[in-house]
Amino acid sequence: MTETNQTPWRTASYSVDNNNCVEVAPLPSSTGIRDTKDRALGHLEVRPGAWRELLCAIKE
Repeated sequence: MTETNQTPWRTASYSVDNNNCVEVAPLPSSTGIRDTKDRALGHLEVRPGAWRELLCAIKE
């Protein structure tokens, strides 16, 4: 994992009030994804191509 204390995690604006979502952050060679309810569990790293495919699928 390449997360640092300076990693700029972002939470979706739709879920700011309910704390029931995921956060994402740009990492050097991937996108980090983590659960806002249990950040201590760490994060997943998704390669750029897979991240684009996921976003396209969600938008459809």
